[in-house]
Amino acid sequence: MSTMPYAAIGAHYAVHLPVPDDFTFWRERARGLVQCDVPPDRVSWIEPDGTGDLFASQGPFRGDKRLPVPPADAPPVRASQRFLTVARSAALHSDPARFGLLYQVLWRLQRNPRLIEDKADPQVRRLEELAKAVRRDAHKMHAFVRFREVADDDGTPHFVAWFEPDHHILRAEAGFFMRRFANMRWSILTPRGSIHWDGKAMREGPAARAEDAPGGDPVEDLWRSYYAAIFNPARLKVGAMLSEMPKKYWKNLPEAELIPQLIASAQAREAAMVAAGEREQRARSATLVEVAQGIAACRDCAIADCGTRAVAGEGPQGARLMIVGEQPGDQEDIAGRVFIGPAGQLLDEYLARAGIDRSAAYVTNAVKHFKFTWKGKRRLHQSPGAKEIDTCRWWLEAERAIVRPRIVLALGAGAARGLLGRTLSVTKARGTPIMLDDGAELWVTVHPSYLLRLDGEAREQQAALFAADLARVRERLGAD
Repeated sequence: MSTMPYAAIGAHYAVHLPVPDDFTFWRERARGLVQCDVPPDRVSWIEPDGTGDLFASQGPFRGDKRLPVPPADAPPVRASQRFLTVARSAALHSDPARFGLLYQVLWRLQRNPRLIEDKADPQVRRLEELAKAVRRDAHKMHAFVRFREVADDDGTPHFVAWFEPDHHILRAEAGFFMRRFANMRWSILTPRGSIHWDGKAMREGPAARAEDAPGGDPVEDLWRSYYAAIFNPARLKVGAMLSEMPKKYWKNLPEAELIPQLIASAQAREAAMVAAGEREQRARSATLVEVAQGIAACRDCAIADCGTRAVAGEGPQGARLMIVGEQPGDQEDIAGRVFIGPAGQLLDEYLARAGIDRSAAYVTNAVKHFKFTWKGKRRLHQSPGAKEIDTCRWWLEAERAIVRPRIVLALGAGAARGLLGRTLSVTKARGTPIMLDDGAELWVTVHPSYLLRLDGEAREQQAALFAADLARVRERLGAD
């Protein structure tokens, strides 16, 4: 093969790119070819066998004279800023046909300046796909490069990372890491080449292997402990996690080795759900009876070890209204039914006043076991902690996924946390609906047990507010 950048082959021109990611080189040659009216089927764009020197100066190759010289009166080449933006990204793709595609679109732009806006055009659509894939690869590099500390020969700390890009993004993203870690000495090794920053200058190195990167450092043990502590299986969606963090990147992440174990021990699992990454889908296909059986067997928090029985929700599966309390009380624990004690009786009274049929609603609690402390022979209610609410959230999510209510009424801050995964102020939240991820409206009010603890004027004021909250819910139910 000729080492010249351009070689006339019959009616064709072969353009040999110095490196696979040199958009500027392509742009200059493509502009000249367009001005010489050379159609796309007469140009071949050929990448080098190796990666070349990423940071070497790349002036004109000898032999440019064999490229047709544009006439003096050649019209300027038309290319919109939108095309240039997309083309710069697409040029970094690993598809060997990308430069030919770029030239085809550029050629057509001279006849149709608005071509790049035509999303239905196959070539434009393909160009957008290439650019999107490159942007995603760059995002993954930003997110999943993990530096590990080693020492240079002189004892100076040096941080080394391994990454496997899908496309030719190493050179383009070097500036991101240089700006972000300007005061560190670091190297990023990849199968496509490597880059090294010494705090002053960037240099390029050859392709590397994963074995060339260090295996870990002491800081990672601390990070793994922290990650395991904050891992929340109740909010885990395996499919979404794998989409954003494909397994190919796991070996770069110190915490990734914990993920299989953490998933396998997720509290509300059925082994097949988690192992197959189908936890949410399986929840939607389960029945309320199966969820109640799972709740009865659950021992994932300390409350379940207090000798109490689990109390699942009750009500029709297709209920438009779901009412969520905090946890069962003493009488609910004994009878195994939700909201039958004093607070439940008061709730029934106010629901009836508001015109809400409790039997048509699905009623449950954020926490399924009764948390209490002994006072003599009496069991006194204790509020569950945030961790206990979050641990039990999986069961509440499973019930809601099956019932699929249009309106959800949270009685108290604990119930709201079970639905949102965060603590909020009932005073600030009441009166205004919160949209849940499935489109349902969440309305927040106080728990009826709060009214039982008040008397006199304070109770009258809070009772009026509680009644007003239920009236709003009834109005929304009527609007469906």
